Amino acid sequence: MKARYASVSAALLLALSLVTPATAQTTAANPDRWEEAMQAFDADAPTRPAGAIVLTGSSSFARWRTMEADLAPLTVVPRGFGGSKMSDVLQHIDRLVLPYKPRAVAIYEGDNDSFGGMEPETVAGELKQIITKIHAALPDTRIYVLSVKPSLARVSVWDRAQATSALYQDIVDSDSRLHYIDVAAPFLKSDGTVMDDVFVDDGLHLNDKGNAIWAAAIKAVLMPIEAQYESTNDE
Repeated sequence: MKARYASVSAALLLALSLVTPATAQTTAANPDRWEEAMQAFDADAPTRPAGAIVLTGSSSFARWRTMEADLAPLTVVPRGFGGSKMSDVLQHIDRLVLPYKPRAVAIYEGDNDSFGGMEPETVAGELKQIITKIHAALPDTRIYVLSVKPSLARVSVWDRAQATSALYQDIVDSDSRLHYIDVAAPFLKSDGTVMDDVFVDDGLHLNDKGNAIWAAAIKAVLMPIEAQYESTNDE
């Protein structure tokens, strides 16, 4: 039964979700700035099943407390670490993804990259390297790439974020093992502006309504493909 797999502790989730972009900038010169988070994941790894779906990326995953319930009956492994960038996932892919031998991986990065001034081509290039590393070890693993979502706090870099997402789509279109999840459109009003009732006070992170929209957009893409493989996790 899936219930036998322990969840990441609430304390671990809180610690990972509270890592801010400012913290990441402060420790940018330290290549081991995520070591504590990686060690927490390493310790939790034995409780996780092989053949599940790993979700890794920045705070939109790390702060998603109800991920496992929202994506049920899919078996997922939460591996979000708040404040991270695409380069961080690339650096730690051997610990974030490969140990779980997942049937699928979902990646959410690009938000902090865009806000930090990273060029879309650089972020897309790092995504390509991640995909190459995953498929070198796990050639049949499906990879779901999420678009960058909009937010009230980062309207000033929305053009850069959209350019990054467009490059993600180009990458996904090149390989049938890759899939794109649009998590931008569900947060835009009919006039193209960002919804103003889906964020907490910082205008960046999602509130309960925002998380419900976020979860629905992701599950709508995952379920038609991944539900058929769930029986292998219940054996």
